[in-house]
Amino acid sequence: MTHVLFVLLPGVHLLDLAGPAQVFSTAAGLGQTYRLGYFAEREQVPTAQGVTLNAQLTWPELGPDDLVLVPGWRAPVLRGGPELSPASLELLRAHHAAGGTVASVCAGADALGQAGLLDGRRCTTHHELQDELARRHPRATVVRDVLFTTDDRVVTSAGIASGIDLALHLLAVRHGPALAAQVARGMVVYARRNGDEPQASAMLRHRSHLDDTVHRVQDLIDARFAEPLPLAYLAGRAGVSERTLTRLFSRATGGLTPLRYQQTLRVERAEHLIGHGAMVEAAAREVGFEDARMLRRLRSRAW
Repeated sequence: MTHVLFVLLPGVHLLDLAGPAQVFSTAAGLGQTYRLGYFAEREQVPTAQGVTLNAQLTWPELGPDDLVLVPGWRAPVLRGGPELSPASLELLRAHHAAGGTVASVCAGADALGQAGLLDGRRCTTHHELQDELARRHPRATVVRDVLFTTDDRVVTSAGIASGIDLALHLLAVRHGPALAAQVARGMVVYARRNGDEPQASAMLRHRSHLDDTVHRVQDLIDARFAEPLPLAYLAGRAGVSERTLTRLFSRATGGLTPLRYQQTLRVERAEHLIGHGAMVEAAAREVGFEDARMLRRLRSRAW
């Protein structure tokens, strides 16, 4: 069971909270073991939209696989806004020090900054707050014009709805692009790439289109990217000709063929395995290549 703990401050924006909560709740409905919790320093938390939320006053026991996320609040400026107590800030620091992930949406980055978790790391926040965040936390590197950043298990996102993109990214990293795409489609949102950030997955880069035929084929490739998937098979599943599928796929994904998309998924998964200690040969076979030669060739290209 993976615990997602939301830390609520007075004036919290409902969408900052509800967007990521819906992502993980939808994933739980699809069979993933996510449990959502809501912590605050007061039992009732007023929101920026006038609804009062009830929260738990006790910080639960968390492990390295758990996520703590601080949604943003109404903040024309960060100075003078709500702050967590020293005890709560220490709990944030301790969770990260123990190997856990911490995240924020919008102004929530300031809470991570107060805990010292932005020092020496890349981060972002709402475009109207970026300059002030940089002034308040000069040891942080504030990245502009991106939806979210990740740096050593500290994940920050820009304003309001970008929390959905952040949560989808975390699903893609933890469970693969197929689940993230399934959740995005279930929520009727379209995953967007994260600016020029290199960690954005193929799902985030190539799912920002409205072609349902291509989405269905991508769903199939996402779920079975390590298997041989001939074009004729994919076209048959989509109910179109091979030529039509190639044309639709290329138009929707900015020039990719189904095979190139599948190879991209394989390389990204192999890179992840290699980054976690796997040998290149083993990673190549794990993602569906017969040997490491093709993987090495594809890794040398600019994808």
